[in-house]
Amino acid sequence: MFGFDFMNSVFPVIFTVMFVCIFIMFIVTAVETVGDISGVMEGGMSREATDKELSGGVICDGLGSSFAACFGVLPNTSFSQNVGLVSMTKVVNRGALATGAIFLILCGLIPKLGALVSIMPQAVLGGAAVMMFSSIVVSGIQLITKEKMTPRTLTIVSVALGVGYGMGANASILAHTPQFFQLICGESGIVPAAFVAILLNCLLPRDEK
Repeated sequence: MFGFDFMNSVFPVIFTVMFVCIFIMFIVTAVETVGDISGVMEGGMSREATDKELSGGVICDGLGSSFAACFGVLPNTSFSQNVGLVSMTKVVNRGALATGAIFLILCGLIPKLGALVSIMPQAVLGGAAVMMFSSIVVSGIQLITKEKMTPRTLTIVSVALGVGYGMGANASILAHTPQFFQLICGESGIVPAAFVAILLNCLLPRDEK
């Protein structure tokens, strides 16, 4: 009479919230992957990414995130730092990139090798980081300004950047929002910026050609 059916009453709600959160994360990481691929092609090869390259990158990112989910890991993200590195060095050779990946794996498996890398002076790392992240900003500006800025695109870009930067810089804005919303949008401004940009792109009327 006083029994409580957890599986039929509470579990569906918890599962739905978890599914929606993870689904949004997958969508945002896909958007980030498209942006990173576009930035790499623009900075490294001075051309736009083709549909085949974009779809291949998104599929690869989805497969990697699905494989990671089998071990209880959140969706993978393509690090935007790579966009800055490619823009600085113009190196897009697969062999060179694979060598760098193998070196990072060895640093994780061999503590002494990782310690050798960690003794690099902070001034050196800071100088490289400043130039690298500045290159990411420049690559993004190049992508945005490549097309004519209409009032519609200007509204989308400005609102998305404002929301993303605001939430990323001051997470206390979300203090009175639901916990799942804080989990999704509180860690980084990329998630709210991507969500707002996609929403505005769907809602705002397109320019007449």
